[in-house]
Amino acid sequence: MAYLRVGAVVSVMAVALSVGTWAAPPAVPAQNTRPDARQLYVATWGNDRWPGTYERPFATPARAQQAVRAGTATMTSDIVVNLRGGTYRLTAPLRMSEAAGDSGRGGHRVVYQAYGHGTARQEPVTLSGGREIGGWRPDPRRRGVWRADVGALETRQLYVAGRRADRASLGDGIPGRLKVTGTGLTTTSAVPRTWRTPRDMELRFRFDYLEGRCGIADISRGPGGGSTITMDQPCWRMARELYGPELLALPSDVENSPGFLDRRGSWYLDRSRPGHHRLLYRPRTGEDMRRTDVTAPVLRTLVGGSGSAGRPVHDIAFKGLTFAHAGWTAPSEPAGFAAAWSMYLRPGEGDEPRLLTVPGNVAFHGAERITFQGNRFVHLGAQGLRFSGYSAHNTVDGNLFTDISDGGIALGVLPPHTKGTSRGNRVSNNWIHHTGADYSASSGIWDGGSRRTTIAHNQVDHLPYSGILSGPAEDVRGLMSGNRIVGNRVFATNRLLADGGGVYLRGEQGTSYADGALVSANAVSDSAWGIWNVGIYTDDSSRWMTVRDNAVHGYRASIGGCSEDWGGRPVRDVRFHGNFWDDTVPDWLPRRDYPGGWPPAPDCGDPKNLEFRGNTLLRPAGPAADCAARPACAAIVDRAGPGEPYRRSLGLE
Repeated sequence: MAYLRVGAVVSVMAVALSVGTWAAPPAVPAQNTRPDARQLYVATWGNDRWPGTYERPFATPARAQQAVRAGTATMTSDIVVNLRGGTYRLTAPLRMSEAAGDSGRGGHRVVYQAYGHGTARQEPVTLSGGREIGGWRPDPRRRGVWRADVGALETRQLYVAGRRADRASLGDGIPGRLKVTGTGLTTTSAVPRTWRTPRDMELRFRFDYLEGRCGIADISRGPGGGSTITMDQPCWRMARELYGPELLALPSDVENSPGFLDRRGSWYLDRSRPGHHRLLYRPRTGEDMRRTDVTAPVLRTLVGGSGSAGRPVHDIAFKGLTFAHAGWTAPSEPAGFAAAWSMYLRPGEGDEPRLLTVPGNVAFHGAERITFQGNRFVHLGAQGLRFSGYSAHNTVDGNLFTDISDGGIALGVLPPHTKGTSRGNRVSNNWIHHTGADYSASSGIWDGGSRRTTIAHNQVDHLPYSGILSGPAEDVRGLMSGNRIVGNRVFATNRLLADGGGVYLRGEQGTSYADGALVSANAVSDSAWGIWNVGIYTDDSSRWMTVRDNAVHGYRASIGGCSEDWGGRPVRDVRFHGNFWDDTVPDWLPRRDYPGGWPPAPDCGDPKNLEFRGNTLLRPAGPAADCAARPACAAIVDRAGPGEPYRRSLGLE
């Protein structure tokens, strides 16, 4: 049912592993570099004119990258860049390419790692794209509010004392009776005309699997003494086409006005004087703004790499690093954020808008054998990590993703692309939680179209929407085959948005069961919020999937989906073997003669060629206890999620 047709801030828990206060970062099992590797060193106290040795290290990662480029053409061993403990504030992204000499050669790799990675002496290293904000003083016009001059800074995030602060918001929709027009909204209430700086403000719209934002252009007197709210274009036009006027009549929140600074921990960026912006902030209890660390993101990309099918960037590893304080300001543009999933619209040719994907703050396009191991992705304003285009045999293993504005990991053929090959990638033993902090219609992990990708033994929890999403943005066939989603622990998904699930699949995933998707040995539970979500959701045109030996309970429906017969896109050829589930179905949905929640016509139709064999019904009144009492079911739960010693290093034990 959740299908984009192109044609309330998330409450995030305080991040236990904050950048400002370091506890041992995730250190996966040591995969030591070769003993003959060439070693380079970087330290915050170093000097870029020095040779990069242990005794005389470089001062910046950018200088170390220059040294790497000078050596890769003739490398006869790995080149290892060891970053000593501290925060490195990047003034520009570390961009990597095959042409520039960033790739490993001759079977060797380039490794960027925290000094002592994989040992008890590993040092905490942060690559930050942020700027420290100082010079705070009380605001003379607002009691309890502090302000700081920030020049031309543009930001949508602010981090205070290592925690994400909330943009000032009304906390509710627009008062009065609303009517949608071609240019915005009218309301019978005069209250919106009292809101200050309307051009800085945004309306937020949240419904089912969709969430978007559009800026306000003006607020003026409306009919009968009410208010006329004129919205930014082209955002409003695209939002009307995507969501429809009925949904736009129900905005969920209004954000970014100085008049909304009544909550502690909220902030507002005053842009009334171009080039002389001011940050306003109401401190939390106990925060002294003369001493508290405040950081605003400046860079969009921290680390990026690009190549092509013929010349990919390749053989680079990142180990034991923290990637933090990168932002993304595109939703502040007049085109706003008319969005669904991790995608948004921009004007295209004619009447057809372009579909784009939220960028990664760490992003590779056209990459092979890139490894991220034992890193932390925190305090980020877009997606955490993204592999797009021709990307093959990349590994994301043992990392932590949390406090991220959109999703944690995205890979595959992603919009605007609809063609290409992404294959042989592995996402394993990661912990993704409390993502979607600004853009709720996102998933912990999204495979947008790949072959022979393995998503295994991750823990994905406490998300506003779906846990693991596998399937292309549009109904593009031939992108996916041979993928495996195995041994993951998924729970507490769909905490804000409906019509998603723990493991959400869509589209044709192969040409037969032999090369179709395997969803096996996952434990998916504890997410019965809203009116509709599904533990293992085979939706839209799902085909050639084997759902085997999973434990699923505590969703509105354990399995099911919308078979879109009306579009010639039925759900068909799906096998359900050896699963344990409670087979719940919401009250509004008629139960079929076979398990699962399958909405009927006119919106959906009958799925075809479903095969059920050897599944076990758990007691609906106590499915978790029933599963624990059954050795085979309990074993699925015990083995799901990151393995040892990943659990210890990620802080799960």
